Amino acid sequence: MNALPEFFDLSGEVRDALARRSPIVALESTIISHGMPHPQNVDTARAVEQIVRKAGAIPATIAVLRGRVLVGLDDAQLERLANSNDVRKLSTADLPYAVSQRRDGSTTVAATMRCAHAAGIGIFATGGIGGVHRGAERSFDVSADLYELARTPVAVVCAGAKALLDLPKTLETLETLGVPVVGYRTNEFPAFWSRASSLVLSLRIDEADGIAEFLRAQRALGLQSGAVIANPIPAENEIPRDQMNGCIETAARAAEQACVTGKAVTPWLLERINALTSGRSLEANVALVKSNARLAAEIALSLAAR
Repeated sequence: MNALPEFFDLSGEVRDALARRSPIVALESTIISHGMPHPQNVDTARAVEQIVRKAGAIPATIAVLRGRVLVGLDDAQLERLANSNDVRKLSTADLPYAVSQRRDGSTTVAATMRCAHAAGIGIFATGGIGGVHRGAERSFDVSADLYELARTPVAVVCAGAKALLDLPKTLETLETLGVPVVGYRTNEFPAFWSRASSLVLSLRIDEADGIAEFLRAQRALGLQSGAVIANPIPAENEIPRDQMNGCIETAARAAEQACVTGKAVTPWLLERINALTSGRSLEANVALVKSNARLAAEIALSLAAR
């Protein structure tokens, strides 16, 4: 195991797994503090960790508590994140503030990638990545997730990008940044709550072993970007795209009228969309996160076997 950066603490389980080169799956914590209401947030976090364990890998949920970057949380720490009203949403630019001021913070996709890589973990499961926001030509609102994917060699298993974003621009930006987007058993970029987006992917791999071999080749070739492993939401849990579009448009207009900006946009929209769908979007969100964790664990096992 490489020397751990200052301010990092690994759980005993994660430290042992790294020493043994056992499979590990990194998990973000923003979904706990800002992505879902209580108690679904902590229930989902526990369920996702259990799915990773059942598949044979070790879960490593990442967060900042009292200024320490924790890689692997215990149950009390999960509860702290789920119940506190003073947890900051941390992207990479916010990590030094949270650490230096000894604050609590949950990590976004970008920050989780950076911390996972620093700890020596190469596979990460989340719900959906951030991307280019609608109206970005006016607001210049583009998620740091895309730029982190361009420079940090961590594979992110997700259900595409959150469908409330501008998906065509998000996919185009990933291509421009040299980030491979691999469809898992799909030829289309998933639209988070929906399996299809009509955006065609040029890369498709249908088995976890094949994805592991792709990632091994990516590293062997000296390529330092991450990778998006696009895993569509299970068919039985999806909300068709045409049904979601109206809800997304309504929520987006309301956010603009309410002058919601910056990091507050995504959690605000998710909450509004959940209300507009009578809770269906939250149920779908939980299902896709679990599906992504399962696939990530399978990939991690295959990589460890190599």
